[in-house]
Amino acid sequence: MNGILPPTIGAGLTFSTLATLTAYPASDWVLSVSLRGPSAIDLTATADGIQHRLEASATATAEYLPGLYAYSARVTDGSAVVEVERGTITVLPDLAQSTGGDMRSHARIVLDNIRAVIEKRATQDQQRYTINNRELWRTPISDLLKLETLYASRVRAEETAARGNKNFGTQVLMRLP
Repeated sequence: MNGILPPTIGAGLTFSTLATLTAYPASDWVLSVSLRGPSAIDLTATADGIQHRLEASATATAEYLPGLYAYSARVTDGSAVVEVERGTITVLPDLAQSTGGDMRSHARIVLDNIRAVIEKRATQDQQRYTINNRELWRTPISDLLKLETLYASRVRAEETAARGNKNFGTQVLMRLP
């Protein structure tokens, strides 16, 4: 975990995390987190020694709508209000309650569709043609390749965030002589 919140929260699962804010101990400050996205979610921490514990029951998280949320974590001492962190978090769907369907993200669906178009276009060399005064224009392969690169990077970012590695790539181990 790189901050106050993990990269994901699972809908329908008990959520609990402990935040250590040395400059804002729970004995003097109250931590609250506001999430805004497909719905509005507000969490208020309880004191756990000098740390702040954010919790939500499985019943409460079952009501969370899946998707990407922006959040603001703030502390208050009754008069001052300080934002200590801002970021994004993904609420994952409750698979136990899912009736099936396509569970891919928007970026993954678009990337898969772009790749399918490129694959089908590999055997077609016409960019446009006309039949009975009706024209069909196809997206140039160069544009499709640019879109593929863009959406592949979005999918990689989602997969990295899902593993909990926000900004770091693959770990490479090496031995120096």
